[in-house]
Amino acid sequence: MNRKLLAALTFAVLALFLLSLLTGVADVGPIRSLKALFWGGEGPLDIVMREIRLPRAILAVMVGGSLGLAGAAMQGLLRNPLAEPGVIGISAAAALGAVLALQTGLAATVPLALPGAALLGALLGVGAILFLAGAGGGTLALILAGIALSALASALTALVLNLSPNPFAAHDIVFWMMGSLADTSFTQVAVAAPVMALGWLLLARSAHGLEALTLGEEAAASMGVNLRRLRLAITLGTAAAVGAATAVAGTVGFVGLVVPHVLRPLVGANPARLLPASALGGALLVLAADIAVRKVLPGQDLKLGVLMALVGAPVFFHLIWRMRGAA
Repeated sequence: MNRKLLAALTFAVLALFLLSLLTGVADVGPIRSLKALFWGGEGPLDIVMREIRLPRAILAVMVGGSLGLAGAAMQGLLRNPLAEPGVIGISAAAALGAVLALQTGLAATVPLALPGAALLGALLGVGAILFLAGAGGGTLALILAGIALSALASALTALVLNLSPNPFAAHDIVFWMMGSLADTSFTQVAVAAPVMALGWLLLARSAHGLEALTLGEEAAASMGVNLRRLRLAITLGTAAAVGAATAVAGTVGFVGLVVPHVLRPLVGANPARLLPASALGGALLVLAADIAVRKVLPGQDLKLGVLMALVGAPVFFHLIWRMRGAA
């Protein structure tokens, strides 16, 4: 069942990746679009396919995979099905870094200042988390440190908006925080890919430790799992994956919460199975949402984060209601 599901998810991701390449404002046939992508020259359609649609589709897979994978890992670490990557505050810290770059004008004058500032914010955020939680801090300390960091970063972001003397900068900040993959290029892919890959590696290597943790911390420790090292690996992996995703796409919520929850009944609670399935499921969800924002309200610039919240919030309500009924 697990192999069939992974194969089905992989096929669905490839299908939506192709559909994303064929989706845009201009009404161009699929044959002509693919021909322009693979055998095109320097015409307008050729450039659009290579420099706009292709990196956008690649980033959708990368961002969705990062959020889904990190969500499954955090739920396994905290042993809470309602946990999500934002619980440790890294996305809020990355958003604060990007907001400061927009407010100071660096994003408009210095190439890569926006994603660079977001990654720096994520790096400082994970440093604060590790400092607050302590070297031997447990799960509760990690959660409390994440809540504190998220609250502080959100408050500072609101302060920057409140004190912004430039309405255009405030407008850019608000729209960036809504999350979007529009106007992306291979530059963002090159910036995010190494950081995300590091996060994916750390999270993937934590699968066996998470599997032992399903039996409880004492049982996992008796099986030889170094809980301190496991928490550190998942915290750093989540920070790298989610921080890079926020740097290139803005704030996109609910992916890390909803995807593992939907897939868990199909693959079971075993993290070794849930982690890759959640990565594929996250990529599938973000690809579908990014296609939808271009089709639902064409020309209106519907933001990816807005659509994800509109879809994810009702699913979240349903999960809470189902858990309440089970209790």
